[in-house]
Amino acid sequence: MNIENYRAAFLNFMSKNLTKNEPKNLYKPIDYIMSLGGKRMRPILVLMSCDLFGGDISEGMEAALSIEMFHNFTLIHDDIMDRAELRRGKITVHKKWDLNTGILSGDALMIQSNQRLEYYEGDIFKPLIALYNKTALEVCEGQQMDIDFETMPKVDLDAYLKMISYKTAVLVGASLKMGAIICKASYQDQERIYNFGLNLGIAFQLQDDYLDTFGAEDFGKKIGGDIIERKKTFFYIKTLELADSSDQELLLKLYANEDEEQKKIAQVKSIILKYGVSDLLLAEIQKFTMKALAEIDALSLDVTKQELLKNFAKSLMTRKT
Repeated sequence: MNIENYRAAFLNFMSKNLTKNEPKNLYKPIDYIMSLGGKRMRPILVLMSCDLFGGDISEGMEAALSIEMFHNFTLIHDDIMDRAELRRGKITVHKKWDLNTGILSGDALMIQSNQRLEYYEGDIFKPLIALYNKTALEVCEGQQMDIDFETMPKVDLDAYLKMISYKTAVLVGASLKMGAIICKASYQDQERIYNFGLNLGIAFQLQDDYLDTFGAEDFGKKIGGDIIERKKTFFYIKTLELADSSDQELLLKLYANEDEEQKKIAQVKSIILKYGVSDLLLAEIQKFTMKALAEIDALSLDVTKQELLKNFAKSLMTRKT
């Protein structure tokens, strides 16, 4: 279970298997977004799962590429919806080309993602495509919920957890389950590895929320970005729930106004700390991490593999970037 070996093997496969087609203005943006880098965590999870359940990682490559293509399709369309100008420090697809090209290339990338699964035979293909379609629809539902939250002054915490589950965590769970399906793990193990990924994905996103506001300067993105963008994260929702009326009013005012950025960030952080919400978020992260680790104990893997998987999960959840 060497993460760098998985990553290197996947990148080698991807470089040889990205379709080069005409018209160039449809496929160049696809090559561009796929080459922008990133951790490649989702395809790595597919290969890791294949390895854990005794398969050859080469059998997971098509599914790994499918997952990575789908993820990058969502990035193209998310950037369009967010009117974002940069992705991983580079110009976004719709800015580098144009809006119509971004939409069309994103659509083509999703179709190509779907096509990669045609590599698998019927007894594997059917559960794979069912999982793919279920996950793809949930990601869309999560994105719509996130958009809806932008115009809602108050958001229910359960609704927020459902949103991050659909928008982020289901794809983590699906990546792991795909590897289990390909290697013909038992149905019970397929469900357990999915639930491991789902809970770890929720914990990972909650940790991202925490690091965005209280992370180190080398976190990898601007500290306080969620506050400036007025995102309804755990911090906003829980602080609004616990604050007295005057602090509620202040928090709503800060999110409504275009105040000087650093001043706004400092004021919001002060209110969060006043009501102990940072500690509550850390406890929530721990809760979902423990739920993920509990699923590992139920997997029919030997103790050595279980420990490797636990160490992987813990390494993700102790990150500072």
